Amino acid sequence: MRSEMSERRREAETSEPKDLDFRRIQRSLEKRRRYRYVSPIVLRTPGGYRIQSPCCSRNIDPDGGVIDIAMMLFEQRKRVWRLLRKDHSLGVWELDSEHARLAELLGYLNEDADRRFWQ
Repeated sequence: MRSEMSERRREAETSEPKDLDFRRIQRSLEKRRRYRYVSPIVLRTPGGYRIQSPCCSRNIDPDGGVIDIAMMLFEQRKRVWRLLRKDHSLGVWELDSEHARLAELLGYLNEDADRRFWQ
């Protein structure tokens, strides 16, 4: 029983957002290709991070308000980062891709060749 409690505690500690990852994400977003003139917001969420940004294109929010861009969650059991994008028409998060490393995920997000995130 004691080892089971230790395992749960260790899993909870490793799934919580880390300050180092938080700063890496903030710095990485400065290198994105789209909407470089706005300042995205990185928020901690249980198990990961959420990115929001003003909607400069006004495609999603005609008033240019802050919208969800992406969510990054670390899947402890599979040891992968899950990247989710927001379906704004339905108001739900959808799985976009999985990445073995955070740096790989950030490169994919910053490139956003198909405009799935930075709309």
